[in-house]
Amino acid sequence: MVNNFQKPKWKQEYAIEINNKFGIQENLDNEDSIGNNINEKWQNIKTIIKETKQQFTEKDEGTEKFKNKWYDEECKFAIEEMKKARENWLIKGRREKEEQEYHHKRKEAHKIIRNKKKTYMKYVTESTEKDQKHNNTRKIYQTVNQCKNGYQHKFCIIRNKEGELAMNTKEKAEIWKKYFDKLLNTEKQRELIKK
Repeated sequence: MVNNFQKPKWKQEYAIEINNKFGIQENLDNEDSIGNNINEKWQNIKTIIKETKQQFTEKDEGTEKFKNKWYDEECKFAIEEMKKARENWLIKGRREKEEQEYHHKRKEAHKIIRNKKKTYMKYVTESTEKDQKHNNTRKIYQTVNQCKNGYQHKFCIIRNKEGELAMNTKEKAEIWKKYFDKLLNTEKQRELIKK
């Protein structure tokens, strides 16, 4: 998003929008300037800036992430139908008719998902080619890395001295505190090695 505000077009649009909102706020302040203190005015300025930035980020299509954009209501509906058919097959004692219906729904759902992914990947490659024509290398690398790596889950778990997993924030902070205390506050003075 920061890159977009560096573009002259975005700067100009953002400046115009901010000026308009501040003009409206100034008119409101002139009407009831008796009860407003400085903290309220600063709070109003802060909210105007945040709302305008939010408005511009929602409007921007260039910063969209390519994570599962293909998954829409049609995919969701097909998967739900497949799950219902499977439950029906399992509940009714695995009869052949229900099994065939389940396999048909599963095949249909996979076909829909495959087509959506294919269309999506075509869109991604077209946007990457467009970025290449406009010499937007950073965007190209972001897109390629996102497609290549996919979703990378961040594990926020560490082990304590006993080997148990600590997931609580306070526990993890305490473990790191002990570790760095031990590492940085040694009782022995180490001799420097002379070459």
